[in-house]
Amino acid sequence: MTPPCPNPAALPVTPWHLALGQRFATLWVVKMIGTTLGISGFFVLYFWVMHNPPSVPTVMPLTAIDRWVDVNDDAMLLYGSLWFYISLAPAFTQNKAELWACARGAALMAAIGLAVFWCFPTVVPNFAVDWSQYPALQLLKSADAGGNAFPSLHVSFAVFAAVWLARQLRSVQAPTWTQWVNLLWAVGIIYSTLATRQHVLLDVLGGVLLAGLVCWRRTPRERLVLAEA
Repeated sequence: MTPPCPNPAALPVTPWHLALGQRFATLWVVKMIGTTLGISGFFVLYFWVMHNPPSVPTVMPLTAIDRWVDVNDDAMLLYGSLWFYISLAPAFTQNKAELWACARGAALMAAIGLAVFWCFPTVVPNFAVDWSQYPALQLLKSADAGGNAFPSLHVSFAVFAAVWLARQLRSVQAPTWTQWVNLLWAVGIIYSTLATRQHVLLDVLGGVLLAGLVCWRRTPRERLVLAEA
């Protein structure tokens, strides 16, 4: 007599936080080294392109939204948190195939953004702001002069990470509040690009569009990998 098949509903379900922990522990050395090298390599190319434009950069125009958002020194914390936030997406991939799909998407997005920066250099306006009144932002301005404005890769990476993390949280049946935290974190980072005056609204819209195109464009193999994740 054939034994009855177990009822899937009766099988124990791994708690979501433990499931994320298992994902985090998978290939963690590869993830750590790969993420560090990827971000470091991006910064090298980013600043080289910014400091070696082939033509005079175009100043991005302001909109009413740009004038409405006030400068906020505290926004620097959100702005800088991107590099931790983006690292969560590869950290929570569950296997090599999913990790490669994530890395390839991020690399493609960075390559497109850098190509646009090189072909059509842009810069934010010279805002009439006394940066000495904003110590954290003054430090940022000394390192990043506001070039490579359009599209905002800061925004692109935030949206890209938000999309990946939302899918990963759903896959482990994480509670709804984690999805809200993920969404609000991404929105906070996007807001910070305006509040720090590193970007203007048109840069933000360009960054959202770029991330949307990269997340939407997937090969059949990548769709299969993500469906199985």
